[in-house]
Amino acid sequence: MTRRALITGITGQDGAYLARLLLGKGYDVVGGSRPSPARDLWRLRAVGIDRDVRIADLELLDSSNILSVIERERPHEIYNLAAQSVVHSSFRTPVLTGDADALGAARILEAIRKVDSSIRFYQASTSEMFGDTDESPQSETSAFCPRSPYGVAKLYAHWMTVNFRNADGLFACSGILFNHESPLRGREFVTRKITHGLAAIALGQCDCIELGNLDARRDWGFAADYVEGMWKMLQGKAPQDYVLATGRSHSVRNFCEAAATAVDLDLVWQGAGIDEKGIDSRTGRTIIRVSSDFYRPTERQPLVGNAAKAGRELGWRSTMSFPELVRTMAEADLKLARR
Repeated sequence: MTRRALITGITGQDGAYLARLLLGKGYDVVGGSRPSPARDLWRLRAVGIDRDVRIADLELLDSSNILSVIERERPHEIYNLAAQSVVHSSFRTPVLTGDADALGAARILEAIRKVDSSIRFYQASTSEMFGDTDESPQSETSAFCPRSPYGVAKLYAHWMTVNFRNADGLFACSGILFNHESPLRGREFVTRKITHGLAAIALGQCDCIELGNLDARRDWGFAADYVEGMWKMLQGKAPQDYVLATGRSHSVRNFCEAAATAVDLDLVWQGAGIDEKGIDSRTGRTIIRVSSDFYRPTERQPLVGNAAKAGRELGWRSTMSFPELVRTMAEADLKLARR
């Protein structure tokens, strides 16, 4: 029997990579996406699957719509990847973020309970839920202390997933994923802002990019590795929650330096704090500026994940190194800029 998966947020980075993975495993893939007359499928085209998935109009703010989609499609697995996922934006739109990211997951879980409790459910949780936790590295048992509306909303969805699992017996898992990037990342995220911007600067198409705290550190991995972990979680004998991470952290400064090298810019730093600048030593041009506009109102402490449980029980690990990840993204943006 062909298994069917419903992926919410299929037009995003993770949705595209997950859909490609599942199609390769013989799944029938249905993508849930907000109704729009101009739906952008560029990521699905980029991985060569835009004609291989069916798109269903799905609105996380509408319980009746979610229920009707699940009743019609009857998926065996649901991966809830849709979200307002820009952390900085969540401070400006906390209510919308909560409605989509927190209550959206609850609406799906309730629809599963009503339609078919055998459907297996994956919730995209996030390292942002840890926030200012004192423990490092963070594992599945670390304390949560979110410091953004996005983190708070995701924590609600995480605990609702646990609650439906315990109270209603659903096969519901949360993947607590640390930062994962790729050439499919949106330009609103700092990693893609860096690689896209520096590629444009290298080709003379842009003068400078503005960033926030250069010393902010993240645990960055490759998105295509992480979607395999999502799938593995739903193949287990019992539903559990897992951290997916590389176990190593790097700073925004490190990311800039690696990206500059990949596009043949000789980046050096001058100044400190808000006055720090990144200079191309060959030309003397300022190519990176620090701007207070991009500092988070509450910047969280450096986080790094402990994915030992996923390695032990799922056989999962991150395969792409940090330098390779940055180089892959920078080279892809260089090709894009040349076109």
